[in-house]
Amino acid sequence: MSFLKAEWRKLIMVNYEINPNVLQEYVPPGTTLDFFEGKCYVSLIGFMFLNTKLLGLKIPLHTNFEEVNLRFYVKRKVQNKVKRGVVFIKEIVPKPALTFVANTIYKEHYQTLPMKHLWNFETNKLKVSYQWKINNIWNAIAVASETKPKPIKENSIIEFIAEHYWGYSKINDKKTTEYEVKHPKWEYYPIKNYHIDVSFKDTYGDNFQLLDQQTPNSVMLLEGSEISVENKIVF
Repeated sequence: MSFLKAEWRKLIMVNYEINPNVLQEYVPPGTTLDFFEGKCYVSLIGFMFLNTKLLGLKIPLHTNFEEVNLRFYVKRKVQNKVKRGVVFIKEIVPKPALTFVANTIYKEHYQTLPMKHLWNFETNKLKVSYQWKINNIWNAIAVASETKPKPIKENSIIEFIAEHYWGYSKINDKKTTEYEVKHPKWEYYPIKNYHIDVSFKDTYGDNFQLLDQQTPNSVMLLEGSEISVENKIVF
């Protein structure tokens, strides 16, 4: 049975080039940083969890909720196969029970904060935003896009950022957790404009304060899909 089943929908992905040295302390043992055209990226991502089930069960008041996370990209070579995955610096959710389970049982890096979102469907424009409140200040990422999604082109920056099917978490300097995320290939909405109002220092700490003054390399909106998380191991 899958550990988690849900829908991940309307994913805003704000992508920044970063010095790989900033990320080295977060890289799980057994993985290495993954680069696209020689550049190292972190992504700030907001989306909705919908119809969420843990071990096949819907938990009351915990089926639909926002998440915002900061992640980077790694790969792991197993025999002749390369697994491309992500590592989360922190995942923000509005439900304390989610944070408790993720941090205590699965050794993840969750934080509970007030959150809200907006999906606004207009005739020729789709507006999506996600907000979280930290230190009594609301942070926000928002986009306006076209209304018809398009397929992701192979070997594009959108494919590199969006298409990952493994997750890794550093337990300590010797142990790593690995899990598989299954979903069909996603589609994206071409962006018309975006708005970023984020304190990376307040949300993610001093190591990521440099992003406060940095313009993103790209901003994307993905439709998402049903997903499942399974095959969790420790190595």
